[in-house]
Amino acid sequence: MIDEAARCGYSKCRAELPPPGPQGGRRRLFCRDTRWDGGRTCAQMARGERDALEALGLDSGRTAFRLDADRLREHVEAVRGPVAELAGALDAVATRLDEVEASALTAVESANRTAAQAEAARVEAQQAAERAQRESRAAQERAAAAAQERGEAVERAAAAARQALEATEALGAARQQAEEAGSARAAAQERAEEEARRAGAAERAGREAALRAERAEAERAAARDRAQEWRGEAEQLRAELAAVRAEVAAAADARDDAVRRAEDAERRAVDTAGALDGEHEARRRAEQELAGVRERAEAAEALCRRSDAELERARAELERAHADARQARADLAALRERGADELRELVVAAINRGNGPPSG
Repeated sequence: MIDEAARCGYSKCRAELPPPGPQGGRRRLFCRDTRWDGGRTCAQMARGERDALEALGLDSGRTAFRLDADRLREHVEAVRGPVAELAGALDAVATRLDEVEASALTAVESANRTAAQAEAARVEAQQAAERAQRESRAAQERAAAAAQERGEAVERAAAAARQALEATEALGAARQQAEEAGSARAAAQERAEEEARRAGAAERAGREAALRAERAEAERAAARDRAQEWRGEAEQLRAELAAVRAEVAAAADARDDAVRRAEDAERRAVDTAGALDGEHEARRRAEQELAGVRERAEAAEALCRRSDAELERARAELERAHADARQARADLAALRERGADELRELVVAAINRGNGPPSG
């Protein structure tokens, strides 16, 4: 019986379509309510299958039919030999049946004609009839087995046709999956190249951070050396300041002594004018020496203040160098950790894309 019902045009569906309404109209080509992966309709799936065949250089209509017809023809050719042998066996069985039937009739007629003959002939005829019946039953059994084999052969041919259709559908799906896998592989390769570039940039940034850390360490060592030198100079200046202060104290004592002597000389006023002038000259020299000592003390104090300021700046630079070194080490560790995480994510994503089936 030929199936004349209209069926869905998508090769994996082939569901029977309803006839047009009472008002007529154009018959549908695809199912309306059936949905596949991603919510796509039969028409969209058939369009994707047709695009895949066209991308491979095949015609989506004639090529699919030709491929199905060739596959079916190959399966028919494969079962033609067994079917021909089965037909020959059936012919041989039919011939044997005719022969057996003829022999049985001949034996019966001979038995009827020789009914009056001896009991031995009758027994022989009866035995021949029994043998003929056994052969007839065996022939019938062989005929039934041959009929069963013929039905099985027809079923195998139908199964081969279904397998050919399924193979055609699988081929289309495999081609589509191959295209999607190629696209995914190309995208993964692009992402791998991008991650490699980012890893190179991270490595370069890490090397720069390491160089900055080394420079900061060298600057810190230099700042430590300068601070040590400034400490020595400050100690030396403090010693000089102490000596100057001692000189200032001695000069002040000398001045006070000179002042007292001058006052004593003025009170007495008994000395000559030359002696008075000598006292004034001594007092003036003492005051000049005191002024020089004061200037040296002030200069020493200013030098000490500058040394203290330089020392504080050196300490601040040393602290900044320490901070820069710590930041550089932290940046380097962060860059290495981020590069390792990105490389690990890239490898896991590539493995997942290579092992997982393409979606859709």
